[in-house]
Amino acid sequence: MNRLPLSAVVITLNAASQLSDCLTSLAFCDEIVVVDSGSRDGTVEIARAHGARVIHQDWLGYGRQKQFAVEQAAHDWVLCVDADERVSERLRESILAVLPARPEGSTLGVPTFGAYRFARCNRFMGRYLRHGEGYPDWSLRLFDRRHARWSDDAVHEKVVADGAVGMLAGDLLHDSAETLQSYLEKQDRYTTLAATATLAAGKRASLVRQLLSPLVRFVKLYFLRLGFLDGLPGLVHILIGCRNSYRKYAKMRMKGNS
Repeated sequence: MNRLPLSAVVITLNAASQLSDCLTSLAFCDEIVVVDSGSRDGTVEIARAHGARVIHQDWLGYGRQKQFAVEQAAHDWVLCVDADERVSERLRESILAVLPARPEGSTLGVPTFGAYRFARCNRFMGRYLRHGEGYPDWSLRLFDRRHARWSDDAVHEKVVADGAVGMLAGDLLHDSAETLQSYLEKQDRYTTLAATATLAAGKRASLVRQLLSPLVRFVKLYFLRLGFLDGLPGLVHILIGCRNSYRKYAKMRMKGNS
């Protein structure tokens, strides 16, 4: 009896410091596809050393790059993981459990859902967050590409599925190893992209929303979702999110009035 085959897909750019742990956690998959957009730090060599099939593709934007990677896979069932993420042992067991076994050569055996989401556990300032915005951070990453695909969003890309989505036990461990400064710089880029995309969708931001959104966000995440239990890292993570919300609407108002 064999289970349905599974392809793991990863997009990379100068990810040498983190990629090995990521690919080691994906060793249970039937193939690993790495789509690289021009790394110069040994990323490609590390990927090949782990048996991955490496494909070069100039950067298309987050959503389009990930969809391109999905389309290169040899199998319809794909698991999408970033280079700074690792599949935990419990999640690996859950993934294998939903891909049914079937007799050799048979097309019988279909998973209950065409797509599955699971929790992502984010490490921030040296601590894995278990509350607030940092957890469970539900992520849809396992799917049949015939029934789901990545959106074309330039930022905050997501998988859009045709039907119902299942949930799996176990965590996808996210450890970006970024400095606080680089994290803030990345968030500033994201708020600019998000503001541009939201305006392009025909939405506008008011001064009231710009001022109230960070406050509502803080109360929800720090108190209602128990972010205070994550100590100082949890507080800083939530405050940065509130700052992002303020800056996004501020940039929308500036662009909208220009």
